[in-house]
Amino acid sequence: MPSDSLYALPLEQQIGQLFYIGLPGTELDQEAAELLTEIKPGGVIIFGRNVASPEQLRLLVDGVRSLLPIEPLMGIDQEGGLVDRLRRIFTPMPSARVIREHGDLAAARALGRVTGQVLRMLGFNMNFAPVMEIMTDERDLLTNGLYSRSFGRSPGEVLGYTTVYLRGLQGAGCIGCLKHFPGIGAGEVDSHVEMPMVHLTHDDLMAQDLAPYIELFQRRDDRVRCVMVSHGGFPDIDILKQVKGGAVEPASLNHDIVTKLLRQELGYKHLVMTDDLEMGAISRHCEIEQAVVRAFLAGEDMLAICRYPELISRGYYALLKAARDGMLPKERVQASLRRIAAFKSLAEPPLTLDLELLSALSRQIAMLNEKLNYVYGGSI
Repeated sequence: MPSDSLYALPLEQQIGQLFYIGLPGTELDQEAAELLTEIKPGGVIIFGRNVASPEQLRLLVDGVRSLLPIEPLMGIDQEGGLVDRLRRIFTPMPSARVIREHGDLAAARALGRVTGQVLRMLGFNMNFAPVMEIMTDERDLLTNGLYSRSFGRSPGEVLGYTTVYLRGLQGAGCIGCLKHFPGIGAGEVDSHVEMPMVHLTHDDLMAQDLAPYIELFQRRDDRVRCVMVSHGGFPDIDILKQVKGGAVEPASLNHDIVTKLLRQELGYKHLVMTDDLEMGAISRHCEIEQAVVRAFLAGEDMLAICRYPELISRGYYALLKAARDGMLPKERVQASLRRIAAFKSLAEPPLTLDLELLSALSRQIAMLNEKLNYVYGGSI
């Protein structure tokens, strides 16, 4: 998609492109349709609450596309294990942890490939995976919800498994998203509840949690096209100056992390988006109106608000007002629109929903689970 096609949109639609929103239920009812036509978002994310059957899901996704004037990104968190939005309609997929415990790189590639094929048949072009957190034995004891979601205990393990997973996923035509930058594996709580504090220095981050990102960013294949920024707090450091002090600010709203660290220090040039701004880590910190403006000014391209139509609408109109009031530099808006357009140009169209093929892929996952001795819930 050429950038100038987004630059030519009215301001209201340009701001809409900056949002990645969720829907309330399984149908494109009046509430959902009005929300989509009001916001005209750049992306829509699907959750388990939106899934009832393959046919229903594909109808919902196609309906979203039909209502929006600009082709949307259609995304989902389909990691496998605990985070498996499709388990009602497809064999539950194995967790990253169980694949790593079996030392099975081929299983990681197969999981990526099958996930990509399934998602494209269901109408998606994007998957919010893989998880890049490093979960050491010490970090496994924390209650941050990441225990089974990581591919590795070291930078090398995470790099190896996520690389082959991404090859499988993106080889099937579904674009991945690395999360949760710059790493919240050392956080003591789940960001769905409150802000996890990560007591690491700049050097600690560079040597461990950021090492897989740095390697992937530097590769010539330029495979990483989307990074999701976490809501983690880093109270011990100014991310670049390595000094203590200042209020703790969630990474997703922090200019030092999104712009200075990710873009300037690490040289990442592609799409950056927030984790869900409805999470407790943000809602306990500020109202949605402040969150969207702070996140965008921090350097985020797309802002995720994933559940409640009222909050989505409030966030949208707050950012639109900020743009109209001159708080958002025009060049910053255009830079984000350029990255969104570039990302959308990579998105593949949906495949035909083939229920026989879907069933065959489901059997492939069942065989993979058997090979890994995986039963949903067994490795939590």
